[in-house]
Parts: sequence; structure tokens; C-alpha cells
Amino acid sequence: MSNHTSSFKKRSRRWFLFASLCALLPLAGCALPTGQRKASALTKGESGKAPAGDGPYHAPPLSPDEVDGSKLERSEKEWRELLSPQQYNVLREKGTERAFTGEYWDNKEKGTYYCAACGNPLFSSAAKFESGTGWPSYWDVLTEHSVETHADRTLGMVRTEVTCARCGSHLGHVFNDGPQPTGLRYCMNSISLYFEPAEG
Repeated sequence: MSNHTSSFKKRSRRWFLFASLCALLPLAGCALPTGQRKASALTKGESGKAPAGDGPYHAPPLSPDEVDGSKLERSEKEWRELLSPQQYNVLREKGTERAFTGEYWDNKEKGTYYCAACGNPLFSSAAKFESGTGWPSYWDVLTEHSVETHADRTLGMVRTEVTCARCGSHLGHVFNDGPQPTGLRYCMNSISLYFEPAEG
């Protein structure tokens, strides 16, 4: 066997191994690290855009009374201008942050979790539980206007995707292996959320 043929086979084998590894990364939930830092709190009168260098964008949080089921419409160009690249990847392109890297997977403070993209109230800390998955998990949503679910047939499996009911942004997936009383596990990406601690 010539040196040229041997070298070609080695390169082909390396390329095959590299391509196989890249194909398996999304299955492991390793699509994108967040590098997320806490954004400064913003009032409802402000745009919601965090100052440059002060963390990712979050929309001003809304109270449940302010959400009536109407949809927030924005172009993808507008979303790109508002969101950080990591947020855009998860919220608009349905990416996944790596397990145990998000800001809220181990958060035990009392308060409310909102959609980072539009401020829609999604989950109460009272429904948060330790799932052992490395992603923040909840057994119920906050209101009937919090989320919508859709069949997700990507990655060769059938799952149930969870999106924000107000702006359609990707939040994560829901599974039927959660605690009672619902038996559900809403497995969310921290970067899709904004947490506001309870007062007092």
C-alpha cells in the first residue's frame, strides 16, 4: 500500500469521526454555551434593551393581567437587533444551551420567570423542581396564556416543543415524567427566561 493511499485513508477516517461527533452534539444538548450574565432590571417605560456589555436582552416583565392572549409580532430582523446571538440561536432558531451552564438551572430564589424576548409571565418558582437534568424544570405554567406546545420531529425522535404563547419564541420541551399533580416536566433553556425575584 502506497504512502499516498494510507494517508488518504487516515484523513477519510478522521473526517468521518469528526462528522459523526458533530452530528451527535445536538442530541447531547450541547448546541451552544450561554455565557449568560444577569441583565440589569428595566422598568416598563424603557425599551428592554440591556446596555451594551451589561448582559443579554430581556423585555420588561408583564403582569398576568397585562396579557390577554394577543400575539406580539416582530420580524426576524427586529429579533436579531434585540437579542444577543446566543439568545437568537435558542429563542428564534430553536437551539439548546448546554446542561448545567444556564443561569437558572439551580436557582432557588422565590419569584417569577418571564419570556426573555417579550416579558410574558411563564412560570412561578413555586412550580420549579430539581429534575437533575441541568436545565430549569417546572411542573406547571403560570397562566393559560403562558405557553403553547407543538410536535417536534427533529433529531429522529418525537418530542413536544414549548414556545411562548405571546411571541412564539422557543423555550424548551415538555415531558411526561414530572412530579404530581401534573406529571409534567417543562424543561426550559435558561437563556429563554428572565427571572424577577419576589418582593420582600
